[in-house]
Amino acid sequence: MSRAPHPLDDAADADDADDADDDADGIPGGGRLVLDAEAVRAWSARTAGALGRERAAIDAINVFPVADGDTGTNLYLTAQAAHEAVEAVFTAPGAAGDSAPDTADAVRAMAHGALLGARGNSGTILSQLLRGMAGVLARGADGDHLARALAAAAAAARAAVAHPEEGTVLTVADAAAAACADGGTLPEVTGRAYDGARTALEATPGQLAVLGRAGVVDAGGQGLVAVLGALVETVTGRAPAPLPPFPPVRAVPAAGPAGTGETCGPGEQGPGYEVLYLLEAEDAAVDLLRARLDALGDCLVVVGGDGLWNVHVHVDDPGAAVEAGIEAGRPHRIRITHFASATAGATAGSERAQRAVVAVVPGEGLAGLCAEAGATTVLARPGEPPAGEEFVDAIRRAHAREVVLLPNDAELRKAAAAAAERARAEGIRVALIPTRAAVQGIAALAVHEPDQSFDEDVVAMTAAAGATRYAELAVAERQSFTSAGVCQAGDVLGLIEGDVAVIGQDLTETARTVLDRMLQAGGELVTLVVADGTPPALADTLEAHVRRGYLAVDTVTYHAGEGAPPLLIGVE
Repeated sequence: MSRAPHPLDDAADADDADDADDDADGIPGGGRLVLDAEAVRAWSARTAGALGRERAAIDAINVFPVADGDTGTNLYLTAQAAHEAVEAVFTAPGAAGDSAPDTADAVRAMAHGALLGARGNSGTILSQLLRGMAGVLARGADGDHLARALAAAAAAARAAVAHPEEGTVLTVADAAAAACADGGTLPEVTGRAYDGARTALEATPGQLAVLGRAGVVDAGGQGLVAVLGALVETVTGRAPAPLPPFPPVRAVPAAGPAGTGETCGPGEQGPGYEVLYLLEAEDAAVDLLRARLDALGDCLVVVGGDGLWNVHVHVDDPGAAVEAGIEAGRPHRIRITHFASATAGATAGSERAQRAVVAVVPGEGLAGLCAEAGATTVLARPGEPPAGEEFVDAIRRAHAREVVLLPNDAELRKAAAAAAERARAEGIRVALIPTRAAVQGIAALAVHEPDQSFDEDVVAMTAAAGATRYAELAVAERQSFTSAGVCQAGDVLGLIEGDVAVIGQDLTETARTVLDRMLQAGGELVTLVVADGTPPALADTLEAHVRRGYLAVDTVTYHAGEGAPPLLIGVE
């Protein structure tokens, strides 16, 4: 998201701004008296900047809850989303004069932006910390209120985690709140909170065995120290002393015995997938969701409120985790990461897997299917095609040296190509296969062989995608001219290779006609992808039609869930 330039984007200008504020509303030479809206804006900018600078260092010590080397990246992306939300409040039309944002507007925007943009376990917890602070700071923004805000934040974050562990970011947050519990001026409270967090961070290797074995502090805790350091600099105009560098991770920690809680990542006992989604649901439904997801997996964190939640869990059955969300409400922005893509073959916490596949999918069911096949997925929502940043985020989440990118939509090729270039600039080898439909992506993924050389694998996947003709059934929303004639609102459209080839009134009959036209050119395998809401008997009817009329052709059916077209057809 673009934003207007702001003087606090530059460190030197930020210091000048702080000096001016000290003269206007602060304690001479000692910092601010209150955390006003401009200060929140400055804090959000500095937080994103600090986590951006420390991202690689935090990634390098990430061994808990999963040694996949992305905690720093997840925290940075979450903080960046929070900052963009604050900027949007300040740059909105009419945001001046009597309509200028106040502290409540700014802190709520920061918390809401973090909730929407939360990435991974660490980012989800950070969003809840900000939400906990926002509820108090909206009522007052002096030192005493900040002390209470930090206590509320720590309590909210701990309550959001199904099975809290000591020696983690939760411990660091508790220590920050305890260190300033007596209140004081704003500079005093921020300074004591930072010192308490830093002291607690240094003790984490002795509290969590997996950290002690690796010889590092908790990565999420180090991120929180950076967030509080940005707050100290905003309030006082002086940056705290930087943390000392930590040595590289000594080894990838093995999973602890079942039930110890030492790790909730991949291993003999650990789940294989990370599932995240935003959820629109009522509080009562979320209580039931927590219980169901806790039984399905671990590392469960559910944050948010007022009808909007961010759900994070590690499971072996990602489809079941998404289905649980569907039963509770409306899940969207679904992200599923296969941990084998993130950790296989690593010999150190920061080392990447050799190869991964990133695929765009049009429905939750296909997201689970592709994730089970080892792909990192990007969900294409109706009317909301994924942006370039979502592609880049998925490539980073795959955490591999080599990535095969499957956009599965002709209109997404340009955004995918731009994302591939950005990833290449970060040292990742990316091959973009120009798949134009999900069925082509499924065909490519079916022949993916990570043990082959990268070039051989890409050639085989490209050939499989290219040998798959594709079609789609859709319902016309309005009268329009098409390559098959004029259609009316409610007509069923059969599109072959992107062009309207059939206009009908009945979904089954139109699907049968489209399938016959595609099979006239031959074929060995028909792939049917049906969405929720499609007549239940459609797939069975089409399979029977193929068996009767095309004896040498096999048929396979997949369920795409919500958000996909009524029917996708592939013929190989």
